[in-house]
Amino acid sequence: MVRIRQVDVSMLDKPKATAAKPRALSPKALARQKQHRQLVRMVGKITAPQAVFEVRLGADDKALTVRQRIMKAAGEAGKDVVVRKSDKGWLVAMATPDRRSKRGRRRTKAG
Repeated sequence: MVRIRQVDVSMLDKPKATAAKPRALSPKALARQKQHRQLVRMVGKITAPQAVFEVRLGADDKALTVRQRIMKAAGEAGKDVVVRKSDKGWLVAMATPDRRSKRGRRRTKAG
């Protein structure tokens, strides 16, 4: 049963400022944050075309999700990388003209 009572108008005009408590992250969210930091660190180490890293997938990792996270980390780091399928995961390296994908529309020359 609800209770109804009349209150002063000041409660409506100036409500109490309550600070919202920051919610604790779930274990999965903490694991995602940790993985994101690892990927950003790895992408930061890619400074030459010879630097190639393999990202191995765990039992519960989905390949496409991990690839998206790699690409997101590379975008945040401002790096242009290529991601290729490997036997046990993904190979990540700096994008060079011969490594770039030949699929899709051709790039037009700016001018």
